[in-house]
Amino acid sequence: MSELEAQIENRRAKRERLRDRGIDPYPTRAAHDLEPGTVCERYDDRTAEELDEAAIPLRVPGRVRAHRTHGKAAFLDISDQAGIKVQVLLRRNQVGEDIWWLLSQLDIGDYVLAAGTLIRTRTGELTVMADRLDLLAKATRPLPEKWHGLADREERYRRRYLDLLNSPESRRRFVVRSRAIAALRRFLLDLDFLEVETPMMQAIPGGAVARPFVTHHNALDMDLYLRIAPELYLKRLLVGGMHRVFEINRNFRNEGISTQHNPEFTMLEFYWAYSDYEHLMDVTEQMLGAVTAEANEGEATCSFRGHEIDLAPTWPRYSVRDSLIEIGGLDAATVDDEAALAAELAGRGEALPKNQAYGNLLMDLFDLLVEPKLIQPTFIHSYPIEVSPFAKLSPDDPRFTERFELFIGGMEIANAFTELNDPDAQADRFRQQLRAREGGDDEAHRFDRDYVEALQYGMPPAGGLGLGIDRLVMLLTDASSIRDVILFPLLRPR
Repeated sequence: MSELEAQIENRRAKRERLRDRGIDPYPTRAAHDLEPGTVCERYDDRTAEELDEAAIPLRVPGRVRAHRTHGKAAFLDISDQAGIKVQVLLRRNQVGEDIWWLLSQLDIGDYVLAAGTLIRTRTGELTVMADRLDLLAKATRPLPEKWHGLADREERYRRRYLDLLNSPESRRRFVVRSRAIAALRRFLLDLDFLEVETPMMQAIPGGAVARPFVTHHNALDMDLYLRIAPELYLKRLLVGGMHRVFEINRNFRNEGISTQHNPEFTMLEFYWAYSDYEHLMDVTEQMLGAVTAEANEGEATCSFRGHEIDLAPTWPRYSVRDSLIEIGGLDAATVDDEAALAAELAGRGEALPKNQAYGNLLMDLFDLLVEPKLIQPTFIHSYPIEVSPFAKLSPDDPRFTERFELFIGGMEIANAFTELNDPDAQADRFRQQLRAREGGDDEAHRFDRDYVEALQYGMPPAGGLGLGIDRLVMLLTDASSIRDVILFPLLRPR
């Protein structure tokens, strides 16, 4: 028998002994007053004399993290969800033999409820002097060893519950994530946006260049797709007169996994009637500056992969074309010539895109030469039409569209358009995407006739933005992988 198996058997034996004594190891209710963190927050400034005079009665629940017995006195450390602990002191002559026996059946990891009076010990530690102790849940498996926790990174993802128990840094990441999402929501609600929900199963996947997951509805006998983006449904709402809408949404893309990609991920998308992509650059600066300050307790800066990132407005803005010249180091003649771009890619040992149109060549070189250098917040705008099927054409150059992407820390964080609202132009773009699919691009858009019909009823001019929440949290918490900021990332089965 292994050491682990022996520990599990010992804990199960204790559980049976508790049952034999009439003690339910998993009682239904746990009436309590304050958890350990709130006890510390509320009473940590009280002196021993003040606590003695107040004689504050408390019922405090928590997980046992330490258990020490000294003669006829026993000490427990119990902690809350944030890992904040409170000490519990039990004296044998005060609690009686039944509770003293219960102490002998406790293990690290059990949940208990201590009832008594709040005091300070001679060493100054805030302590519940207990006159009663109840078991709330018996743990039949031991927790990972305190100082080592889960050393294997993949095991931390598989058993996130243990990672959260033993890693304050991991807990902090998900606290920051929650604060960031709440701050994004408040920012938009303060601008009179309406939060909505759109279908996660769609007959035609659209709104992004991605391969979808396929499922089947038995009652209707039809294939459906998990959404790759909510965009086309949110813009239908603009047609319906809902002029400021947003959704914090889960998307699913059947694509590769990397440090920046998980098949299931979270985005914010919003659409604003009578706005455009230039206005949305200003809004994005304000929004992310505010969110960063709120999530990081007032700081508009964060450290990411050895860089100090300043998210206070304002941020540089380059067109795709100009970024290749000013950041990528290419000359203007190369950037403006399709054949020269192909030669540049080939000369660097890169494979040419399936569709060797000007815009695709331009973006392949951008990904290679510019994106990794965009560490501080930077807007890249005026994207080629080939990669922007839902954006309006630039009035200055029909090869480009009114679209921007925001890059921070060498990652794309947000993507925005001045939305295309001409139904005939949108139908032409869909046809171009169909030709790309026929040419072997299985991520190109399908033709969504219902969406084109919706545009025929009139959609107001609008700007729309999608923001990757997982990548934003990576940035705010200096996480090296997207899996670090998703509670339960997708993993290959054991």
